[in-house]
Amino acid sequence: MIRSRNDSTVNTPGIQLKITACLLIVLFAGWYVVVPSSPAHPGAAADQSVISNPLRNSIKTDWGGYIKFRGAVSWPDDDSFYSLVGTGTYLDGSAEGRLKNRLYLGSSVYFDTHYEMILSGGDTRRKQSELKKLFAGWAVERYLSGKITDNRRLMNLTKTLNDHDNYILYHRLDRLVLTVQQRQCVFRIGRQAVTWGNGFLFNPMDLFNPFAPTDIEREYKIGDDMAHAQIAFGMSGDAQFLYVPRRDPSTGELSEDQDSLAGKIHFALGATEFDIMIASHFEDHVIGAGCSGYWGDTAWRLDAAWTHTDEESNKNNFLSLVANIDYSWVWWNKNFYGFLEGFYNGLGDDNYSESIMDNDITERLDRGELFTLGRYYLGGHIRMEVHPLVNIFLTVINNMDDPSGILQPSLTWDITQNLQFTCGGNIFYGGRETEYGGFKIIPTDILIKTPDNAYAWLTWYF
Repeated sequence: MIRSRNDSTVNTPGIQLKITACLLIVLFAGWYVVVPSSPAHPGAAADQSVISNPLRNSIKTDWGGYIKFRGAVSWPDDDSFYSLVGTGTYLDGSAEGRLKNRLYLGSSVYFDTHYEMILSGGDTRRKQSELKKLFAGWAVERYLSGKITDNRRLMNLTKTLNDHDNYILYHRLDRLVLTVQQRQCVFRIGRQAVTWGNGFLFNPMDLFNPFAPTDIEREYKIGDDMAHAQIAFGMSGDAQFLYVPRRDPSTGELSEDQDSLAGKIHFALGATEFDIMIASHFEDHVIGAGCSGYWGDTAWRLDAAWTHTDEESNKNNFLSLVANIDYSWVWWNKNFYGFLEGFYNGLGDDNYSESIMDNDITERLDRGELFTLGRYYLGGHIRMEVHPLVNIFLTVINNMDDPSGILQPSLTWDITQNLQFTCGGNIFYGGRETEYGGFKIIPTDILIKTPDNAYAWLTWYF
């Protein structure tokens, strides 16, 4: 049975105060929605039948979800770390089911639950299990995939059912969130996902479980346990606030230096929209600003995030920037869409073998908020609708300093209204001592290099 972790205690008054404040906000919002307002005049109190309680009269549920089957094949290089456990052709597979429910408690309150079960295994898992034993405690471990864990989250809603060298079976709750809507305000508390920023591949203002630039599958972000409020003002403005309590993975206890507390304001001036963000994220202080608009038929976006780290950091301050444009057009009676995006990583360096030993970088890699080691990147994406039910895609991510990068061709086919087929591949290019071509594991001559691979998925939605 999946249950919340309750064996650790809150050990700092600051965390207790933050959690109490978030709970009071949501409970007050819920009371405001559920409890009928006082009559406008004494005579109105005579007819109590006019007053309607949404919780008594409007409880209903919506169900949905999907079942997804995946197959993959990969070809690790003989000079990569896979050579230590045997290269060749690796065959892998997985099955995933997600069951979604929304319980409506009146017109303004609802509760979302997403349950998922994942079975995955194959040659890659078996080989990586052997590599983890060889590189236990080394920085190489973070390049070896594993299951999703809740070791940092407030609630432990993940349970491993079977864990073997060849396969793993686990289930978890990815959404467990109460939402209260009233007039121009929305309050949410529980496991949820929030996305800030305007980046497509890279998103320095999205501090909370962002997608990796190489992620093809972007239906759902991994949920985090948080309190979130959004208040609309004017015609196109809003303010958002969130608090994410976390546990120290080394102790399992709530720790204030692991938390995130952030606010963002969005507003428009004419045809240009602006975002301003201030955040305390782990032990960093982040100030972000972004804007977006149109240049003719082309949309453009620009985000910047300035991070001030703690005094023990190697870099007290660094800047991250992302800028992109996107455009849609028609060629040969076919619909096209594309974007270009540039990214500057102020934390990056061109010595990748040493970078993976840098605490500033490794901490952010472990937290899932940094995915690159270099400084300058240029990415692009193009989509062609060859048929209303068939689309082909190509994404390119290039490290401008090396150069090295990744090519990601893919295809989607909507076989029926509820059945979709997806296939594609990931092709890495670059010479030795480049980020994507492979770099040495100090003090060896073995390369950290992700193998080329191809995949196919079949998804049934219900």
